[in-house]
Amino acid sequence: MLLPGHFVIHMKRVVITGLGIVSPIGSTLDTFWANAKAGKSGTGLIQNFDATDYSCKIAGEVDGFNPEEFVSKKDMRRTDDFCIFALAAAKMAMAHSGIDMDSEDTSRAGAIVGSGIGGLMTLQTQHSNILEKGPGRCSPFLIPQMIVNMASGLVAIQHNLRGPNYSIVSACASAAHSIGEAKNIITRGEADVMLAGGAEAAVCELGIAGFASMKALSTRNDDPATASRPFDQTRDGFVMGEGAAIVVLEEYERAKARGADIYCEVAGFGMSCDASHITAPAPGGEGAERAMKMAMDNGGINPEEVSYINAHGTSTPLNDKIETLAIKGALGEEKARKTMISSSKSMTGHLLGAAAGVESIVCAMSIREGVVTPTINYGTPDPECDLDYVPNEAREADVDVALNNSLGFGGHNACLAFRKI
Repeated sequence: MLLPGHFVIHMKRVVITGLGIVSPIGSTLDTFWANAKAGKSGTGLIQNFDATDYSCKIAGEVDGFNPEEFVSKKDMRRTDDFCIFALAAAKMAMAHSGIDMDSEDTSRAGAIVGSGIGGLMTLQTQHSNILEKGPGRCSPFLIPQMIVNMASGLVAIQHNLRGPNYSIVSACASAAHSIGEAKNIITRGEADVMLAGGAEAAVCELGIAGFASMKALSTRNDDPATASRPFDQTRDGFVMGEGAAIVVLEEYERAKARGADIYCEVAGFGMSCDASHITAPAPGGEGAERAMKMAMDNGGINPEEVSYINAHGTSTPLNDKIETLAIKGALGEEKARKTMISSSKSMTGHLLGAAAGVESIVCAMSIREGVVTPTINYGTPDPECDLDYVPNEAREADVDVALNNSLGFGGHNACLAFRKI
């Protein structure tokens, strides 16, 4: 019996029905997934600009992508690459889902597309124009090209999504927060369909110089394909990547009723803050551990049910050691040692604000196909990273529950929990 003033909220389940990706190892879902299973590296010497004078000369640049398939030449000139990547990934995800927005209530559909940095290349280019030619030569498109929320706005315009629409910026956790918040919107009944993920295009002079000056990037320039080596004792920094990854989230009963191809359920979401340091994770991984526990609690998941963790796994000395501790703390050491863990960043590099979008697609496909993608370039075990990182070769295994960890500068932690339907 309900007391006066009390009411029941029926929490809705949320599933993934569409996947779209632009990445260094493929810019269609089929190509990306085939290369991920094969353990292909997408990192190489930078082609976007002349990196001769840079300490880091390597990155994961998008592969097999033709922007003219998604954006007109006119729009290409006034749209930053991070938005072009987002538009392409969103279009592929919507087509993959089979949803026809022309026959939908578009006020019940929305988008949350995050980015860590946004239009950095546009900022760099226009700043140079102003210094060299004067303020009158600044493009009128500078602001809409540069601001992070424009990716979400353009995706909404592209698909006439008139429901919730905004962007989340939490550095390398941006896409995880975006997917988690989109899930919450559907759970609360505020929308039926949400496009969510992230986009990034920071492989430019300013982006590489900034991260290199922090000593965050690998300088394994003589062997770019093996530079990203998460959990390996010889790791020396991350390799920056670019691209976008967007998933279509849908209310479960609705998806089932229309006969949608359901990949998995977004069962849980957890987030926390280290409140410790601007770039380093909290000692012992306490913040990341809490986010993982919250995601499991939110999804009604017992640690023993977790089959696979797609780790943040950046290939920096500190992150991989701290994340290992966080996993042990969240699952318990005995269970942690029995759980498959891998880092997609070993292949794609680190897509910053888009990383968790890529990794959510990996989790969804792993659940669908029963294949766990490898951590490539793993050759020298680190005594402080002593779990099962699925080294170098994919592994066939039933995946009932997958966690996806994201840790961002500023102490932002997020964890998504995916479950087989």
